[in-house]
Amino acid sequence: MVGTLAQEAERLDGADPLGSLRDRFVLPQGQIYLESTCLGPLPSTVSSAVSEAVDTQWRLRLIQGWWQDGWWEAPGRVGDELGRLLGAGPGQVVIGDSTTVQLFNALVAAARLRTGRPVILTTTRHFSTARYITDSAARLLHLEVRRVAPGAIEERLRIDGDQIAVLLHEPVDFRTGELHDVGALTRAAHAAGAVAVWDLCHAAGVVPVDLDAHQVDLAVGCTYKYLCGGPGSPAFIYVNSSHQQVFDQPLPGWNGHAQPFAMDDTYQGAAGIARARIGTPSVLALTALEAALRAYAGVHIQQVRQRSLSLTGFFMACADEFLVDTGAEVETPRAAHRRAGHVAVRHLDAERVVQVLGTQGVAADRRPPDLMRFGLHPLFTTHREVYDAVRILREVLA
Repeated sequence: MVGTLAQEAERLDGADPLGSLRDRFVLPQGQIYLESTCLGPLPSTVSSAVSEAVDTQWRLRLIQGWWQDGWWEAPGRVGDELGRLLGAGPGQVVIGDSTTVQLFNALVAAARLRTGRPVILTTTRHFSTARYITDSAARLLHLEVRRVAPGAIEERLRIDGDQIAVLLHEPVDFRTGELHDVGALTRAAHAAGAVAVWDLCHAAGVVPVDLDAHQVDLAVGCTYKYLCGGPGSPAFIYVNSSHQQVFDQPLPGWNGHAQPFAMDDTYQGAAGIARARIGTPSVLALTALEAALRAYAGVHIQQVRQRSLSLTGFFMACADEFLVDTGAEVETPRAAHRRAGHVAVRHLDAERVVQVLGTQGVAADRRPPDLMRFGLHPLFTTHREVYDAVRILREVLA
């Protein structure tokens, strides 16, 4: 069976057209990199783009770069490029600031769309920062936060629908890789009269979220995981065009003003998605992200999804062969429609195992108390690497 799996890895890699995109990345030598759930690797186009921005645009043109080099338009221009991967039409995504800031903005703006409703509904499984921001926004707005298990969201929307202002959810459970149904949950929120806000940090670039098709209201996310924008690369916010003219900017910065250079004493939001801009954007970070997104050039998100499912499914097949009687169990759902882009493996000694894997050339990460996460990036991870990684995991556990 081991030989059969190795042969299957070679067959799968040879048959997939996305397998040829590996050279779009600068990958660490001698390492199987499976940490795109934390930080994607360096796309090959980024270094030259950033050097150009520093050595030519900034050094020679200085402030004229805002107009001559398109710095001013970059948040919306790069937002449109990213929007293609999110199923968002032009003029609905803007880049800037951090996920924390954008999530605060989205939550407060969403609640302002439903004044008189006292509840923000979210899950017990959300990432810690989202919990902190949700609690803070609720205190500021004198709202109540209700957290329920992900499987109980639709029932709670039916029972408490007239009280719920906002549903905050994430398509991907950041621990286990379980995938939730954006369309069904957004429809349930709308049926209850609530606004749907989605945190796309572990979905962007690897899972189709079809924001326009599902009529999502607002969404936010980071760009340094599967999108490979670099450490601390700027976040994004999606505001459905139907809400843009009434989007009440919680953090009104000069960049989002209708006349930013007029220096008015009072705030008047710009038309369209530009009013979701806040402060002066980081041009170098935007330059790196714009170059990084070229790794997705000519690639449809459905192609990415198909290869992702192939990689995660093959990981599970290898785990079924190699991890028997090791104390390790795959935690990620097996059904294709219920799993996202990473595979979580549960083991009581996860922290030590991940450390040892690193010394054996396999980069993975962990989430307390006992989960190992293997982020399989569809644009550069190969099935052969998956095979080798699970085989090495077996040796470490033995």
